[in-house]
Amino acid sequence: MTLSNLKAYMDIAPEVREAFEANKPVVALESTIISHGMPYPKNLETAKRCEAILREAGVTPATTAIIDGRIKVGLSEDELEFMATSKDVIKSSTRDYAHIVANGLNGATTVATSILTARLAGIPLLVTGGIGGVHRGAETTMDISRDLQELATSDVAVVCAGCKSILDIGLTLEYLETFGVPVVGYQTEEMPAFFTRRSGHKLDYRYDDPEKIAALMKTKWDLGIHGGVVVANPIPEADAMDEELIEKAIEEALEDAKKQGISGKETTPFLLQRVLEVTGGDSLESNIALVFNNTRLGAEIAKAYAHK
Repeated sequence: MTLSNLKAYMDIAPEVREAFEANKPVVALESTIISHGMPYPKNLETAKRCEAILREAGVTPATTAIIDGRIKVGLSEDELEFMATSKDVIKSSTRDYAHIVANGLNGATTVATSILTARLAGIPLLVTGGIGGVHRGAETTMDISRDLQELATSDVAVVCAGCKSILDIGLTLEYLETFGVPVVGYQTEEMPAFFTRRSGHKLDYRYDDPEKIAALMKTKWDLGIHGGVVVANPIPEADAMDEELIEKAIEEALEDAKKQGISGKETTPFLLQRVLEVTGGDSLESNIALVFNNTRLGAEIAKAYAHK
């Protein structure tokens, strides 16, 4: 798509546009975590704090969303408030993207559509909580997150706390390997599992320096090897949850989801809500902590990449 065509659909915030023009680092942020991932006002507070962490590090935040059919790259305070409070916001994956834009609707960007928006806008890095992946039982349901295909085809690196622990992490890693997406552990040799630091699945690459991660990104794309990079950043030890407690909560939630016929994009919020209930709200605090941790790392990688 040409820049002139994009202007018909996309609004780039002045702060982001200025950063582009000055060749300063920009990091994309998703908005599903605001509209569907957390209760108000925690969602708004978390979104604002993520943006503040980036600005304090000298990086421009570009929270992505669709508002009244306009693709937004960077949100104003009023727009953040709207995304945090409106009930009229669709959780939008790639299949929904054009429909929402064409019909003037409101959409919260998932990891998949945040990657898509970042690619369209020319932003090389996205920070999120955890990526989607291959769901447990996918051998019969074929329930595989669109996040993985967007990673396979978009030159965007994603900083995350690994896969959400409700997924089949082993199959998710196999899927990414099949499509040539490198998964690097930041200061870890094991794939983190969102709420917990360990999953039992070893990674091929460990990187201890944001500068080297930036070098990997540049080298990959300079060589014409299209597709993303997953940077798996474990939740801080102090904020991690008990692995047995989380696994028990997930198993119970999966059984309930099956009984209630819940599937597709409704599965993840249902399971995460059940985990929240079982942990007495502790999982929400862990979620917030890992997002902040990912944002700090994303800022350092973005700054290093901007100087490559």
